[in-house]
Amino acid sequence: MMPPASPNDFPSPREAERNALVDSFLSEPGSRISDPRIIAAMRATPRHLFIPLDQRSEAYGDYPLPIGFGQTISQPSLVAFMTEQLRPGPGDRILEIGTGSGYQAAVLSPLVAEVYSIEILEPLATRAKVTLASLGYDNVHTRFGNGYLGWPEESPFDAIMVTCAPEDIPHALIEQLREGGRIIIPVGPPTEPQELYLLEKREGKMEKKAILPVRFVPMTGSNER
Repeated sequence: MMPPASPNDFPSPREAERNALVDSFLSEPGSRISDPRIIAAMRATPRHLFIPLDQRSEAYGDYPLPIGFGQTISQPSLVAFMTEQLRPGPGDRILEIGTGSGYQAAVLSPLVAEVYSIEILEPLATRAKVTLASLGYDNVHTRFGNGYLGWPEESPFDAIMVTCAPEDIPHALIEQLREGGRIIIPVGPPTEPQELYLLEKREGKMEKKAILPVRFVPMTGSNER
């Protein structure tokens, strides 16, 4: 099991590696990442502190890595892309479904007012909470729970990011989104091609746009209250 970050990690922040990683995907032809706030957040977030020790030498490659319990930390360029598509604002309250290692929540933290993140695997939820707290991400609130049900007592949210793939969009998440809010979510069974969708709430209805073929771990839990 991956230990939380410790102060001993900080003398080697690996800033040059982070900058090289971000530069690599910004320079790709057709790159759709341009928001300077998101680029700065990607350059500042220490991805190596969110992954197991035996994987840290690969922390700044642009690909997913295992974090235990059958889960992965997402490809950094995909994290940046999904964050940009969500259009987070400084005053926003964001719900994240699928905390995983806590890396995506850490990227969102400097961009918004509050991040509420739910993880269904208790060991991951506990580990992410400790890591995020040790690194000073004080506006990130985590809990162990069923992401299908969202976080109703903290709703409505300005935007919702889902980092695991349900076969259908959970109705509870739509209910917890404010008017004009956005959801970015991968949808589809694990054995078939999945699609990343951006949804916007307009007059109580969801406008849905497919934006990218993807492959995510499945969302587990129950859609029943």
